[in-house]
Order: sequence, then C-alpha cells, then structure tokens
Amino acid sequence: MTFTWTAKELNDEQSEAVLLEGSVFLVACPGSGKTRALTYKIAYELSRLKSPRQFVIAITYTHRAANEIVERIDELGVNTDRLWIGTIHAFCLEWLLKPYGIYLPALAKGFHVIDEHEREKLLEKLCAPYAAQRVTFYDCDYYIAGDGYHLGCPHFSKHETINQILSQYFDALSKKKQIDYELILWHALQLVKMHPPISQMLSKIFPIVLVDEYQDTKQIQYEVVAAILRAGGGATRLFMVGDPNQAIYGSLGGYPITIGDLRSMAAIPIEERMLSQNYRSSARVIKYFGNFSSFAASIEAAGDNREYPSLITYNSAVARDALVGEIARLIRFSVQTVGIQPSEICVLAPWWIHLASMTRWLVTQLPEYQFDGPGMVPFARDIENFWYKLARLALTEPSPDMYMRRVRWAGDVLDELSQAGVSLPRVDRKALLRECNSISVNETDGLPYLQAFFDALFLRIGVDYHAFAALEEHRNAFFAGSVARITRLEGEGVNGIRSLSFFKKVFQNRKGITVSTIHGVKGTEFDVVIAYALLEGMVPHFAEVAENRSAQKLLYVVGSRARKNLHLFSETGRRRGGGRGDYVPTEILARCAFNYDAV
Repeated sequence: MTFTWTAKELNDEQSEAVLLEGSVFLVACPGSGKTRALTYKIAYELSRLKSPRQFVIAITYTHRAANEIVERIDELGVNTDRLWIGTIHAFCLEWLLKPYGIYLPALAKGFHVIDEHEREKLLEKLCAPYAAQRVTFYDCDYYIAGDGYHLGCPHFSKHETINQILSQYFDALSKKKQIDYELILWHALQLVKMHPPISQMLSKIFPIVLVDEYQDTKQIQYEVVAAILRAGGGATRLFMVGDPNQAIYGSLGGYPITIGDLRSMAAIPIEERMLSQNYRSSARVIKYFGNFSSFAASIEAAGDNREYPSLITYNSAVARDALVGEIARLIRFSVQTVGIQPSEICVLAPWWIHLASMTRWLVTQLPEYQFDGPGMVPFARDIENFWYKLARLALTEPSPDMYMRRVRWAGDVLDELSQAGVSLPRVDRKALLRECNSISVNETDGLPYLQAFFDALFLRIGVDYHAFAALEEHRNAFFAGSVARITRLEGEGVNGIRSLSFFKKVFQNRKGITVSTIHGVKGTEFDVVIAYALLEGMVPHFAEVAENRSAQKLLYVVGSRARKNLHLFSETGRRRGGGRGDYVPTEILARCAFNYDAV
C-alpha cells in the first residue's frame, strides 16, 4: 500500500517535492521541515518499491541524523527493511569497498579501516622527527578530491614537510593493508571510474538515492553518486536537499553544488524546488540571521513562534574573565524569568578547547543545572567499530521508548558478526537483545563494565571472539582509543568521566543545557542560543579570514538555531599567539546594524 499523508502533516511545498516523480534538488531554509520532507519521501518511496531486490538509499551527513530519520519512519508505520541509510563513508564501505574491493590492487588482499586513535598514533610517530619544523599530527589533516588529497593546514610554510609525512603515512597504511576514512572515498571513486559495470549494477538496485545536507558534500562524494545516476540513465532518481547558506565545512572540502553543475555531472533531468516557510523561529530571529545570508533566500515565519517577542543581544564589551558570570546570569534569566526549560538552552563556541573549561566553570556556578556536552564522550566514538556498536546495547536500559532503537542496534551487531565470520543461525535480533538484557555486571567504572559485559555476552552466545582477527583488531582499537580519550578529557578538567553513569549518558536523551561547537549544533534547534568567542580568527577560523562568507555562514547557523532568544558575545581579553595582541570581534558581526536588546 502506498504511503499517504494529510495536509496537516506536510505543507504544499513539502508535499509537492515528495510527490515529484523525477529527480529533485530541494533548497530548504532553516526550520522549513527539511527532515520531515526527507523522511516522508523515504517512506513514500519505500512503500512503492516494485522488487524485493531494490533498496532505497539515503545518505546523511551524520549517523545521528540517520538514526533520527529511521526512528521517524518507524513511527509512521513504514517497514524499513529495504532502507539503507548512513553517511557517505558508510555507503562507500558497504556498497563499494566490501563487495568490490577485490577489483582494486590496493584492496584485493583485504583491508582494515583504522579509527581516529590509530590514525593519530601513526601520525604522531611520523611527525616526531620533524619537531624542529613544529609540525604535529593536527597539521596533517587532509581531504580527498578527484585529483588527489588536499591539505587542511593553513600554514603554507609547513606544506612541504606535511607532504613528506603524508607520503610516509600512506606507505605505512599500504604495508599494513589499512585505509583511513578519507581513503574510503578515494578507493570508492576509483572503483566507479575503473569498473563501470559496478555503477550499472547498483543503478538497478537503487530506484532512488537521497542526499541530505548537500551543502556539506565534497566533490568526490558528488562524483561517486553521479556515477551511479549516469549509469542508470534516469532509472535511478535523485532527491537532494540542503541549504547553501549553511555550508560551513569548506575547509574540509564541502561545498554547495549548483543545480547546473549537478545536472551536468549526473546527466539526468533534475527539477529544482524550495522550502521557504520557517516553522522554528520568530520573525525577529529570522530577520536577524537573514543579515548573514550568502545566497538570496525568501524565508517566511510560519510556526507558532512567529509572533514571539524575541530578545536578541550582542555584547562586545564583556571581559573574558567576566564572561562565565554573564553567561550564567543569562541562563538563570532564561529559566527563572522567561520560563525556558534548561534542555532548551544551548551554549556555543567555535572551538572545543573553549568549551571544556567553560563547561567546568558553568557547572561550578550553576550546580542546580545539568550540562550535556556532545564532545564529552568518554569512549572511542567510532561508529564503524564493532565494539562501539555493541556498547550501545551495553549502556542502554530496556524500555518501551528505546525498544525499536535497540532492536536495530542488535541487527547491526549481528551483521558485523556475520561479516567477521561468526555464524549464529539460532540468534536473531530479539534473541540477542534478550541475552544483553539478562547480563548483570557489578562494576561502577565505565571501561571495566564494558569489558565485563562484552565477555559475558560472548560467553552466553558461545563465541570466542579472540579467534576472529577482525573482532580482536576492533577491540584493541576501541579500548586503546577510549583510554586515550578519557586521559585527554581528564587533562582538560572533566571530572568523573570514568564512571559508568557518565558512560550511560552518551545514549540518553538530552536533559541538560547543551554545550557544543557551532559545527556540532547543525541540525538542532533550541529556544535560547548563547554564543561566545565570536572573534576574528575564530569566526571565521584564521585560515579562512580572507573568505568573508565563512563568517557569514557560521553566524547564519548560530542565529538560525534559535527559536525564541539569541545572545551573542565577542568578549575582550582573549590573547592571540605570537605577541599579536587580543582577538577583536568578528568584523561582519561588528558591522551588522541591528536594534539589539539589553537584558
């Protein structure tokens, strides 16, 4: 039966985009129900699949977004067994490298994807001989494009040394049959370029490919998807959605493709549509963040908050030493005077290094409130690692609202075990979940708890995981990465991070005040947003100071997260390195003429 909906569920713009039979390029303003439109499109296409061999493919920017969409589709009552959804890296790994990697000499004899901890250790070792040049593994970030790799380091004087280090890095990976996340994309592109029948085969399996957050997509990702679209000659359709004004991953190679370039690359007809009604923010907030639009957009306030008398403040006079007190005052004001729930407040900064200390200070000044820092995850958060996937079951409690999510996670664990060579013909998802639920571990420290839980589960299902090389490699990487992460966070002053209660917070619904980077808060919304360190060299990053649009897009993202009230700070007294004096306010923000409020 074809999935349907009412006019109360989708507006005319959303419904038209979902019902279009061909390929769609959907430009969606903030708060326009982009995720809702994408979710309904997936549900609609799943209900219309004609063959049991077909799959609907949805590519999201984060795993969090993928999980949210699947949960929404489950709530709509549509079967998701023939939906594949995940990041572009996961897509390339699952649909290209694992089944077809044997056709590439570099992967033909097997490969292992290293996690961030393994990558960091290798680069630290390779950088050590270049201490005199002051090159660290932080300088060695790169991203892959169709013409090879591009360096992320803004210091051109270091590039020659970095290239030498990366040459050794790639050689070391090759000798150990390893690849990192960027190399996943590189090898995927080589496969679709060198072996056209692969794209032709996939185009017969995928009647539609959906891409979320297209503005953060890299050239190489566009090319991989376009190869499948071209091979299908229109048999595979595209549904691509995003907002070019929120393209804040330029330093990582992301950019908002134009409709003309997309049509040329995919070689199929594509219709352009727009979502222009903002159901999130007040008209005043929309007017404010409209000052930072890089691309012309017509946005209409259409939600319940449209008439809300928003408070928008900007403070460029507060000293750094007084900043915590001022933010604490605004939090108390928002909760006690305005009536905002703490879980609907977000504190933002451009860099994580600022947030660790800010969180500690706020906890001290506001002991009556909880704080949720997405970056304060105490164990290695590598979604492709088997033990991370199993940790989700170990750290969540059986409950009705978590049931469907945990069943999916159990399915992920069983799939990984099968790929590792473990045969469990009598264990299905629900049986595995029952085994997990029956385990009791008397341990209050997070890592020992996980170790005991893992051992107990494998004992119950009768499997010696040490006998499987892939599982053993993943286990070593998971725990080594976790120890390194905990040590680093403790060094930043995060207390109690080893406790089991801290571990379990990772998969709980947000309850406290969110603390996040600007990049980390994309895709979310709050009644109150408080952002600080809005300084030239931070917003935008010093590597992007010459690119004014970088600051515009970051400020656009900050402003568009707020439903009701927005408070901005460009504090004084933050020292620049090298004796260059203090940071100054972000120029484009300082120039913005607006009738700010005083609170």
